[in-house]
Amino acid sequence: MDFMAGNMGWIEVICGPMFSGKSEELIRRLRRAMIARRRVQVFKPIIDDRYSKDEIVSHSEQRIPSTVVQGAGEILKLLDWRTQVVGIDEANFIGPGLVDVCNQLADSGKRVVVAGLDTDYMGRPFPPIPDLLALAESITKTLAICMRCGNPAKQTQRLIESADLIVVGAAGMYEARCRACFEAGAPKQEYLPFVRPPG
Repeated sequence: MDFMAGNMGWIEVICGPMFSGKSEELIRRLRRAMIARRRVQVFKPIIDDRYSKDEIVSHSEQRIPSTVVQGAGEILKLLDWRTQVVGIDEANFIGPGLVDVCNQLADSGKRVVVAGLDTDYMGRPFPPIPDLLALAESITKTLAICMRCGNPAKQTQRLIESADLIVVGAAGMYEARCRACFEAGAPKQEYLPFVRPPG
């Protein structure tokens, strides 16, 4: 979506579970903006250092340089006033202050493209994405493929035990699940007695 109405700003949200292509879609949109000779700045939370400290990296290894921030307020401090397009990845790790920051940026005429998880490992709405969805001009919901049955997946299944809301990880710690295969929290493993096969 590319609005071209003068200095109008807007918010685009890309949301969905892990492994659904959110970062890949964010990178695609930002690269298109660069091709159109727009000034682009990209941000990600400092907590997300899984693949790179200073790049957004998709699970398919697409990359784009980014600036790391501790919180939403840092985005405004680090923003070049000439920037026209602002990209923000892993928005669910930045906190509720991101809603006001995105509104300020859009109100000042900037295109704001945000990507993040819309639900947590318990299947609950993951702030601040729900509030951003309510304010956005454009919403893209990406789906993954369920690792259990192959159906479209909208949930992120945590595979390790932890009561912490935020546990940064990737494959091996999380997998995508459909509505039917999803178990809120960590899956409950059933211990079966070992039975030696006959013969």
